[in-house]
Amino acid sequence: MPENKQPGSKPPENASGERVLDARALRGLAHPLRIRLLGSLRHDGPATASQLAERLGESSGATSYHLRQLAAHGFIEDDAERGKGRERWWKATHNGTSFGEDLHTSADPEVRGAADLFMHEVATIHTQELATWLGTKHDWPEPWATSGDLSDFTLNLTAAQLQELNEKLHAVVETYRTITPDASDAAQVRVHLHSFPRSSQTR
Repeated sequence: MPENKQPGSKPPENASGERVLDARALRGLAHPLRIRLLGSLRHDGPATASQLAERLGESSGATSYHLRQLAAHGFIEDDAERGKGRERWWKATHNGTSFGEDLHTSADPEVRGAADLFMHEVATIHTQELATWLGTKHDWPEPWATSGDLSDFTLNLTAAQLQELNEKLHAVVETYRTITPDASDAAQVRVHLHSFPRSSQTR
């Protein structure tokens, strides 16, 4: 069902232009195919349901249905510049998604379940993207083949310090959004950031 919105109202977004999820929007997005469809539109640009079905190995009926659900929750919209033929073209309305902490701690089990599904699906996508890079990096010319990074670090931090670290890392990434590189020497780059506590082994 479409969201109940006032005419002309826009979904909430943060200073980086990312969609800020509330409980209703999260429930609308928390489906594996919808997450993949939205990611494809953000990374690869506008497309039709048929094109997305081919990209993702799904039926056009499935992609059409889930695209309509994404549109009802304000994640995508018609691409008026391309949608002049019989097929409907879709584009993402935001460049990313911001996940609020309150969604993890909601008293509503349905919201917590949707949060868990969303985070696990994102983790699965990250794993797939990394595996694709490792399997194809030799197809890239130097210096791209050696420019990627696969590092991990162990730090002793408080929860507040971990939050501070995340904010600083995000701020560094944001500084690169405004850079306009030479198109002949540029490629789309995916940056993953995973940070989480672990239980220490006591001896």
